[in-house]
Amino acid sequence: MGDLVAGSGLVPGTVDITPNEDGLPGISQLETIVGAVMTIGLVLSVLALIISAVIWGFGANSSNPHMASRGKVGVLVSCGAAVLCGASVALINWGWGVGQGI
Repeated sequence: MGDLVAGSGLVPGTVDITPNEDGLPGISQLETIVGAVMTIGLVLSVLALIISAVIWGFGANSSNPHMASRGKVGVLVSCGAAVLCGASVALINWGWGVGQGI
């Protein structure tokens, strides 16, 4: 303890911890589950896009601007959800890289 006196020039060692796939059992199964959830999210985004496009079409053809507007919003939201599902791994890796740079 006496070696770490202020101004002595000694600093404690740095911590070097990185993620690993061997630390806990079941990590590979968890990765499989996350991949399946991503697939479900993409499939549901496609379903939402189809339903929203149909609502948009019905609203436009029946002179119902409120329904057409809701359909347009649904199309945008479903596309945004698909982008987030598809980009989730890249976004997390980017955030990890930003965090490592701090």
